[in-house]
Amino acid sequence: MDEQNTKKFKIIKIILFILTLVLITAITIKLFPLFTNLGTSEGQLKFKEEIANSGPNGVFMLLGLQLLQILIPVLPGEPIEFLAGMCYGTIGGMFIIFLGAFLSSFIIFYCVRKFGRNFIHTFFGKDKIEKLENSKWFSNPEKIELILFIAFLIPGTPKDLFVYIAGLLPIKPYRFFLISTFCRFPSVISSTFAGSNVVDGNWWLSIVSYIVTFSISGLGLYIYNLKMKTKKGAQ
Repeated sequence: MDEQNTKKFKIIKIILFILTLVLITAITIKLFPLFTNLGTSEGQLKFKEEIANSGPNGVFMLLGLQLLQILIPVLPGEPIEFLAGMCYGTIGGMFIIFLGAFLSSFIIFYCVRKFGRNFIHTFFGKDKIEKLENSKWFSNPEKIELILFIAFLIPGTPKDLFVYIAGLLPIKPYRFFLISTFCRFPSVISSTFAGSNVVDGNWWLSIVSYIVTFSISGLGLYIYNLKMKTKKGAQ
């Protein structure tokens, strides 16, 4: 990839960043007045009516935010998953997140296959990618799918980074899409469940759900960092 194409990708990155901020601002302005009254049954009912009346526009807006979050990771995915649960319930929100994860994984995977490492370096540091790609984790093609399966399954691991690096790995596209979409289930279902219960007034269930999720996320991130340090020391 030449310098001109690298500059183009950087411009695209900036545009995506701006779109993300605009979309977040639009959603916040639209829904914030409704958030303030969720502590009352009337507020909860009004919130549900507003979402129901928004039709497909609400789905597209949320789906767009999910796509942007993975295409250019400027914020963690949990708030979007939580919002999806608030707006469309535990199951409905989960399927919207799954759809967004699949579409973004599809786009990124084939962009990496076409443009190579320099495409990834536009979004992540070169050293970080090289260390991960050259680690023993990904040196064995027979274990790559298992490693990705575990990485996407455990809350707290850098899933967006793995979406980008997967395009460099010897893995069949359809198998990667299945892993990167559905192995997010524990993280996604806990967040959409928490969001759904906030709207229903069950604040304590949401709090418990997030405590459990963050505890598992913290443990998963700790294990991931520990393994990476171990592998780095062994090299």
